[in-house]
Amino acid sequence: MRRILELLVLLMDAVGALLRLDRTPQLAAVPGARGPQAALVPVRSLRPRHRAAVLVHLLGLSPRDRYLRFGYAAQDAQIERYVSGLNFVRDPIYGVFNRRLRLIAVAHLAYSGQSGPERRAEFGVSVATEHRGKGLAAKLFARAQVHAQNKHVSQMFIHALSENGAMLKIARNAGATVQRFGPESDAYLELPSPTLGSHLSEAMDQQFADTDYRLKLQAQQFWGMLDRVRALPRHFRRWCGNSLP
Repeated sequence: MRRILELLVLLMDAVGALLRLDRTPQLAAVPGARGPQAALVPVRSLRPRHRAAVLVHLLGLSPRDRYLRFGYAAQDAQIERYVSGLNFVRDPIYGVFNRRLRLIAVAHLAYSGQSGPERRAEFGVSVATEHRGKGLAAKLFARAQVHAQNKHVSQMFIHALSENGAMLKIARNAGATVQRFGPESDAYLELPSPTLGSHLSEAMDQQFADTDYRLKLQAQQFWGMLDRVRALPRHFRRWCGNSLP
């Protein structure tokens, strides 16, 4: 019940923020400064129609971020092959959209081919550089963790570079066991059986994310319409001027 109330309160706050008529761009982040932690992040399940947005997000990563995400210096062609091979039906893929509906974080939960009590899933995540330090990766991990639990996955794991301390810290904080093998590390998280609470939590998170997305889409459409209305007098005056003898 406390979780549901928290979601409702934050949903109301999000609605209020989207309806504000202030579109002043935010100040640029100070280099090295840590941004505010996200209390509740609307993590949305992605569909095949989001494939192009996922590609734009990954191609926008810096060389360093690509290296940490894939474990090697991924080039554009390699990222394009990875995105084209994503199976949105088999594997859960999650994203966080900003208010302009741009993907700023993406997570992929890849299921192993095996089934039964030994079923496993590998987690991978990327966050746009300018949105680091807001807890987005941790929220995506938590979202994927609940989904994996509800799908009777016995173990969730992460294969990461040992230097990727942020990702390994997220795994440790979730209770995972981390094993280091020189430059690479594996984190293993044993998952419990699904419960009524885990199913309700996932349903509420999905509903919140879908509502947040619709509000952002409506806000974007509203501002687009307003911009067109504002432009009408200028275009009308120009047309009248050209029409006068």
